Amino acid sequence: MNYFKKIFRFAGPYKIYAVLNIISNIFYALFGTLAMVSLFPMLSVLFDNTKQLNIKPIWTGIGDAKSYAENSLNYFVTQKANEGVDDVLIFMVILVITMFLFKNFFNYLAMYFITFLRNGVLKDLRNALYKKTIELPLSHYSEKRKGDTIARITSDVLEIQHSFLSILELIVREPLTILFTIVAMFLISVKLTIFVFIFIPISGFIISLIGKSLKRKSDKVQKEQGNFLSILEETLGGLKIIKGFNAETIFSNKFEESTKNFYTFSNKLLNRQNLASPASEFLGISVIAVLLWYGGQMVLVEQTLQPELFIVYMGLAYNILTPAKAISKASYAVKKGNAAAERILEILETKNTIEDKPNAIVKQTFDNLISIENIFFKYNNEMVLKNFSVTIPKGTTVALVGQSGSGKSTIANLVTRFYDVNQGEIKIDGINIKDLTIHSLRSLMGLVTQDSILFNDTIKGNLLLGKETASDTEIIEALKIANAWEFVKDLPNGIETNIGDSGNKLSGGQKQRLSIARAVLKNPPIMVLDEATSALDTESERLVQNALEKMMQNRTSIVIAHRLSTIQSANLIVVLSKGEIVELGTHQELISRKGVYNGLIEMQSFE
Repeated sequence: MNYFKKIFRFAGPYKIYAVLNIISNIFYALFGTLAMVSLFPMLSVLFDNTKQLNIKPIWTGIGDAKSYAENSLNYFVTQKANEGVDDVLIFMVILVITMFLFKNFFNYLAMYFITFLRNGVLKDLRNALYKKTIELPLSHYSEKRKGDTIARITSDVLEIQHSFLSILELIVREPLTILFTIVAMFLISVKLTIFVFIFIPISGFIISLIGKSLKRKSDKVQKEQGNFLSILEETLGGLKIIKGFNAETIFSNKFEESTKNFYTFSNKLLNRQNLASPASEFLGISVIAVLLWYGGQMVLVEQTLQPELFIVYMGLAYNILTPAKAISKASYAVKKGNAAAERILEILETKNTIEDKPNAIVKQTFDNLISIENIFFKYNNEMVLKNFSVTIPKGTTVALVGQSGSGKSTIANLVTRFYDVNQGEIKIDGINIKDLTIHSLRSLMGLVTQDSILFNDTIKGNLLLGKETASDTEIIEALKIANAWEFVKDLPNGIETNIGDSGNKLSGGQKQRLSIARAVLKNPPIMVLDEATSALDTESERLVQNALEKMMQNRTSIVIAHRLSTIQSANLIVVLSKGEIVELGTHQELISRKGVYNGLIEMQSFE
């Protein structure tokens, strides 16, 4: 229950619905008991066992409540009988119908109010999970499976939603129904009720044994669901490669293995869960059977209990079975919900390692320079950057070159603070970027990556990520600077054209030019270009390169280079090897040295 209690804080904004649900459940439990008790006067009339009473009874205190109730009923029936038997029967039928009507009316109200609570918690929980998902640093997802995160936001949250209904029944409705019923049973016969309660704890203990391992089994089911969702997500993302390498069978086997595990775990969980209801019903009927024998003795042999009261008593005893079964099922649902809550809270309580300091500085302008001072960084155990230092004055272009794994892209990740350095400092205008708000730091930067990350939206929708308030004129101007307007204007709906999932309706060059247009529209003082042309053909590269040159004019740029054409005009070229600077200089200076850079040029291998 510990995890589940933490989830309850999301119910705060909807507490009025919880209160109304509880009130409705109290009346439901009350009228549920009265509905059964109301059968007694009806049966009394039918069996003609109503005692003739012409003097109105007098209330003498709570200790005599049972006698007072019986005498009042007998007095009322006697008065009505004097008017005619039909009137008595009609009144008794109306009384029974009214009690059942109120019971079901309050049942509907209870379900009505809890709907707002359940769906409200569902909404807020999903919003909190999504917010946390996008707040957590990239490092959090380097070893996580996307499908597992999706499973937690979808199926685990739904499990919590169902458990919310169960736990309110567990706390209010069913216990109150049992309580009111027991009070009525005691009023009818103390001796018989004590006899019943010798057997109820025994049956309760047997039922509790069934649910011991539910949480563990539920956790396995939820983890496996996350696993096959991950396989599905990877399959959809890499369908071209799967088909190209005839790997359909490999992925089908992986998916089938996961669904087979899910099938096995689900069967074990559901079979254990399904055992709860029939087991509790059988044990309840066993109690009823013993009750029939013992109560029958009291009616037929001892004659200490009226037959009609015994029939009502049997109805009340059976009335306990339904809430007892509900409590049994609800307790299992809570165990399943607790396992889901644990997985959800694992995300919500994950500490964000990259966040604003208290009183972090909001920086709105870039005035002088970026200085990277003696930084060291490692992703896991292996050091990726060692003692790296470079100064980037405002308005200059610095290119980072080197073979794959040399640490080029890591610089881009550190400057934008997707990761934090292990040692050293990165400063903008002399202020450590850790002292700036993350929002203001990234507002100063535009990012164009090797992979054109676009979304299933219109061209306009994708570009508005750069500047939310941009007009259509500003969007078209940005597209022109990025050499993208030439193909956008020919599209059926222009900037309102949907580009499909990940922009798959466009070519690689077109997607990259839209990425550049998005950065242009943002109009930041600092541009970070992470191998922006490496995945393009020669013609697309020429158009993109031209767009990049126009975009970089009068801006400070950090260019992670793949091809020679990208970096010839850079003010400073930094050559990296195994995380360390091996050469520094302009293109001509480095060529003349005949060193590492010259070797890379000859191989045309800026990876």
